[in-house]
Amino acid sequence: MPEPILQMKGITKRFGPVTALENVNFDLYEAEVLALIGENGAGKSTLMKTLGGVHQPTEGYLAVDGKKVVLNSTADANDVKVAFVHQELNVLDNIDVAGNIFLGREPLKAGPLKLIDRKKIHADTKPYLERLGLDISPHTQLNRLSIGQQQLVEIAKALSIDARIIIMDEPTSSLTLTETEKLLQVIADLKRDGIAVIYISHRLGEIEVCADRVVALRDGSNAGGLEKKDINHDNMVSLMVGRELEDLYGRSETKKNPGYFKVKDVQTTYFPDEKVSFEVAGGEILGFAGLVGAGRSELVQTLFGVDKALGGSMTLDGKNVPLNSVSKAIKHGIYLAPEDRKKTGIILDMSICENTTMASMDKYTTMTLINRKLENTVAEEQKKNLKTKAPSVKSAVGDLSGGNQQKVVLAKWMSMDPKVIIFDEPTRGIDVGAKSEIYSLMHKLAENGVAIIMISSDMEEVLGVSDRMAVMFQGKISGTLEKKDFTEENVMQLAVGNSQETV
Repeated sequence: MPEPILQMKGITKRFGPVTALENVNFDLYEAEVLALIGENGAGKSTLMKTLGGVHQPTEGYLAVDGKKVVLNSTADANDVKVAFVHQELNVLDNIDVAGNIFLGREPLKAGPLKLIDRKKIHADTKPYLERLGLDISPHTQLNRLSIGQQQLVEIAKALSIDARIIIMDEPTSSLTLTETEKLLQVIADLKRDGIAVIYISHRLGEIEVCADRVVALRDGSNAGGLEKKDINHDNMVSLMVGRELEDLYGRSETKKNPGYFKVKDVQTTYFPDEKVSFEVAGGEILGFAGLVGAGRSELVQTLFGVDKALGGSMTLDGKNVPLNSVSKAIKHGIYLAPEDRKKTGIILDMSICENTTMASMDKYTTMTLINRKLENTVAEEQKKNLKTKAPSVKSAVGDLSGGNQQKVVLAKWMSMDPKVIIFDEPTRGIDVGAKSEIYSLMHKLAENGVAIIMISSDMEEVLGVSDRMAVMFQGKISGTLEKKDFTEENVMQLAVGNSQETV
């Protein structure tokens, strides 16, 4: 068997009294796609930041080609041909493609002024774009590219340092299906060229497609691994969570209250010529499927009052709910857990307690005084109910994992009196264990008579969780599907605009 190009031996990392990694061993071979899996907080990011030169191990060592190395910075990591493609893209969208690829390593003209050699930087960029099949000019400004194209620019940057190891952290979390397929093909091409890829993702289906081997972490330690022939959904879940997740999506049938929440002829500013109508029963989970740009998020933001409605109406339990007012939607018990929780769902610098109560501060105030004891009691109750992993409700939300941040978003609404809850991409970027808990919460809400709208780009999720499904295409509902008609083919037919008669 060939020698590994990378060895991480006995890696332990402590941050004060907290042990993030405990005696982790990790090997990587040339031309291998290795998937690193684990729940949020398992230690994946800390281990990769150690490889990327951001953290230095408290104990243990790294070796490249059998020689021990000390990586004190990202520059040191680049020197041993390790590159990191982050989930939050590390690009500057106000400069061009070439400038991003050679940022900090720009070729300079001769002479005392040391000006950047623009002609050379653009010429040197072209081969990397061609290698990745990226048909754009090196002069193109980054903000004109899609997220998928920006992702490929990051990979081109890795290739420009002649990287032998490329770490990809949740690379498809914001990509369309087409862009995801393109990226998986690029990974296969990189492997063929002898480059090793470490692939971190919660999307287990992608790992089944691209990985040669799987390594799992649990609670900062090695939890086992899988060879290619053993890589499947159930085996990965078992390694990650240390238990079987019985029937991840299922629930018992609940009593429905038909016509509980009705939307009639609502027009959004994004698709002003389309009128959208649908109903959600109390106790029902209505899934919304569709391709990126179909208008799903824009529709629910309009219903919640974030965006202006050009027309239409909505009623809840027979009573009219005014459009164009977030405060009135909240007053009637209509709540939105948004797609981008970090930007619009939580305030990262504030505590769990403050985030939990901020939408209903009138419950905790008398005149201008806040009842801190009551506020703390409610936050503690929600933390317990949602099984939020944090030292205390005083912990800053920014210090939590993605799954626990999502639970804080939900705690805000659960502490009130939900009648309708809209979940926009409820499990994006969170692990399978946390997903199971979110699904369980959604089912519990439905059992209590809450009407639930769920938008998801994860086909398996929307098929598994929904009681009924509405599929959108270019701002309108192209069809609805009953549970008995749920298939990927039926969903995709409607998602590309085919009529329901063809399904």
